[in-house]
Amino acid sequence: MPATRSIDVLGEGSSALVGVLPNQLLEQVIGSGVITTLDGSDIPTENVQPASLDLRLGPVAYRLRCSFLPDRYPVERRMADLVMGELDLTSGGAVLDKTRPYLIPLKEQLHLPLDMRARANPKSSTGRADVFTRVISDRSYAFDEVAPGYQGRLYLEVVPLSFAVTVREDLSLNQLRLSVGRVRLTDTELRNCHRDHPLLMQGDTPVADDALAVSNGLFLGLNLRGDKAGRVGYRARANAPLLDLTKVREIEPAPYWEPVYKEPGDRIVLEPRDFYLLMSDEAVTIPPTLAAEMTAYDPTSGELRTHYAGFFDPGFGYDVQRSFAGSTAALEVRAHDVAFMIEHRQRVCKLTFERMLEAPTHLYGQSIASNYQGQSDTLGKHFAVPEPVPDPTGRRPRTVVAKDQLELLDVDGERRGIRSREG
Repeated sequence: MPATRSIDVLGEGSSALVGVLPNQLLEQVIGSGVITTLDGSDIPTENVQPASLDLRLGPVAYRLRCSFLPDRYPVERRMADLVMGELDLTSGGAVLDKTRPYLIPLKEQLHLPLDMRARANPKSSTGRADVFTRVISDRSYAFDEVAPGYQGRLYLEVVPLSFAVTVREDLSLNQLRLSVGRVRLTDTELRNCHRDHPLLMQGDTPVADDALAVSNGLFLGLNLRGDKAGRVGYRARANAPLLDLTKVREIEPAPYWEPVYKEPGDRIVLEPRDFYLLMSDEAVTIPPTLAAEMTAYDPTSGELRTHYAGFFDPGFGYDVQRSFAGSTAALEVRAHDVAFMIEHRQRVCKLTFERMLEAPTHLYGQSIASNYQGQSDTLGKHFAVPEPVPDPTGRRPRTVVAKDQLELLDVDGERRGIRSREG
């Protein structure tokens, strides 16, 4: 299919529009052939999210000698002398070993208009299982970025870091957004938006304008006060069993995760190269006109990596009646080569915000099924939810959700009869 301008896809006058495509426009461009499948089958409607599309693994995975970028060449030409074997992902799936890169052709392919681009991120459950993923397209110079006008297949590099994992055909490990024009908000626009529709909450109160940490996005801090027992999160265990990513809420977490407890002074010391799941201190709320991305953040010291980038769809932590004060986020943290101390409210990750082309017809938390509804722990959907430590005051723990998982709950974790989607 030849590349066309988005005015031919989105309708007359759309060439002047700027923003991320919402679910109703994603469905429109799918129907117009911008996104197709290799075998001509339909894209499942449940894979269309408020501002993104879940991409599906194809039937085969290639075990690679090393990672790569195609540069000026097609992916299949670049990978030819790097393949060390093939795995069949049909039927019962296959095991991907720790720290080994795999390349999996995705079922979806793109025929982008000349002024439409795409960007990919791992799904929340993928990041929280410490499975590193990134999309590769033909003749590309960067991971996860698909150039305007791209015509071709998509491939997913998958590297399990903490656990060997089982995957199968049709499993979704990452998501794709489409956008036109300059979508990212400037710092000035962010501050103005926060005044009109608070983006970060501290308890029940919007973060004061002069307390916002803004630099090409909003910074979030850590919650290292923890629960009654002082538990602040989890650390991945070494030599854990095989993790089956096809299972939901079936896996006992203890063989995979050990709890992390704070030290006096509300701080912890990260062990080099260990993987941690922690919580944000601030709660996030994304209005329907915006989407956000949690960007990977490396301090200039180079000692710490926090968060593998992930999407926040419109409606995350948002309630038009403001009956609750946003939703906190799960953060993925790894120190580099030396032990590294982090403290309560230390700023360790950043949210960048993008404008939507128009508000989605389905917001996160409304009419979209979710494995994370009522979530009060940072572990992913594959694991059974641990019992919370009781609070002697009788109050329920504040709900904690993660990057691309919206939970529209009140501040005490009460369900409001609203459903949200799988993360």
